[in-house]
Amino acid sequence: ISSSNYQLAIALIFAIEEINRNPLLLPNVSLGYDIHTAGPQDQDSSWKIHFWLTGKEKFIPNYTCRREEKSMAAITGPTWDISSLFGTFLGLYNYPLLTFGPFEPNLNDPGKFPSVYQMATKDSSLVLGMVSLMVHFRWNWVGLAISEEKGIQFLSELAQEMERNRVCVAFTEMIPVNPLLNKEFYAHRSQIVTNSAKIIIIYGDTDSALGIFFRVWGHILPWRIWVTASQWEVFTAMRHFILDSFHGTLIFSQHHGEISTFKDFVKTVTPSKYPEDIFLARVWEIYFNCTLSDASCKPIENCSSRGSLEWLPWYHFDTAMSDGSYHVYNAVYAVAHTLHRILMQQVDKQAMKIGGKMKYPHWKLNHILKNIKFINPGGDSITLNPSEKLYVEYDILNFWNFPQGLGYKVKVGTFSPYLPPGQQLSLLEDRIEWSTGDQETPISVCSENCGPGFRKSLQEGKAVCCFDCHPCPNNEISNG
Repeated sequence: ISSSNYQLAIALIFAIEEINRNPLLLPNVSLGYDIHTAGPQDQDSSWKIHFWLTGKEKFIPNYTCRREEKSMAAITGPTWDISSLFGTFLGLYNYPLLTFGPFEPNLNDPGKFPSVYQMATKDSSLVLGMVSLMVHFRWNWVGLAISEEKGIQFLSELAQEMERNRVCVAFTEMIPVNPLLNKEFYAHRSQIVTNSAKIIIIYGDTDSALGIFFRVWGHILPWRIWVTASQWEVFTAMRHFILDSFHGTLIFSQHHGEISTFKDFVKTVTPSKYPEDIFLARVWEIYFNCTLSDASCKPIENCSSRGSLEWLPWYHFDTAMSDGSYHVYNAVYAVAHTLHRILMQQVDKQAMKIGGKMKYPHWKLNHILKNIKFINPGGDSITLNPSEKLYVEYDILNFWNFPQGLGYKVKVGTFSPYLPPGQQLSLLEDRIEWSTGDQETPISVCSENCGPGFRKSLQEGKAVCCFDCHPCPNNEISNG
């Protein structure tokens, strides 16, 4: 398990413990949890779903050997593959499934996924934000690297908005789902290396072939400015070299309120507090010299006081709550508020509890989950109804990695589609670090503007941003 995935587990535990301490939410009821890792292959994940649902290794649809329900809802992610696989199986049982990965339009199909709820909001204003950035810096020559699997709709919207603002597409690299890696890699690399565009927009699933290529491009394509969405932050966190090519990356991250108590909670996470956590024990063994027992994978001696997750370098564990962790946090609260509403309804509450456990059909949660609304502890309004999630505001982050190994993300601006045109983009340009190493804003144009006494002459077969400069005829001037 990676440290970025482990933060998702910590966010789940943090939310559950916070709710259990809250006397106003689910009074006299304690939430519990199971945490499972999805396998590297679909068959691994399928086996875990089968066993979790039925108690048997062999899957029998709509049948369970369990005497009682174990869970009221499930939370999955971060990729589309995992969520769609779980959604298909859990849909047979009408299990509520909340996903914490990037928004995926296909999961909104009520016919295929009747009980799937996406915590992320559609990137409805991402195109507007990215093109506004291009216009602001006068970049009219921009390359695109798009995942074929998820980027078709995004590409269509982006190309239209770029054309409307006279920003030209320098190249479009559509990365197939299953490319012939060696052949395809060199073809895509050649296009990017030889093109004069210094700005490249990356969009798609991080687990796709685009993710594989992007890892390598970071080594061999210096002095490019990458513009990405927040799910690609994981790649900047994997590198910490002084000439890191991801230095200067601009990241559009959906704005959300800060859960201020999360970092305080992370400080308290130690092997002694969670003795069953094998991953945590392993972290203490590697970084804090704790010796583990071979049999139980637990520290032989009590050395929890020697270390803290907050002491680790950010690229080993980031204490700032990621977008995925924020969605996990909200998913737990969505389930809690749904259960709370059920408890508060005028029903025989005693009949809902048997042996101290809540006895309520999990499928009845769906009716309430579809329309649930609440304010989370960070002050954000949360709803699971996709029709009510209209526009998204973005924080614009800049990845710094100078001096060596001290990389971190710095907020350098915002984009709000709710403001009037011309005021939607706000930037602190003096805080932006560019990958070129210069203080001046990089230039990415196909052709430099013509000087006095010259006129533009379009290049045949080229984009309108590409032109030659010819002297004006005698006794004539150019008025543009």
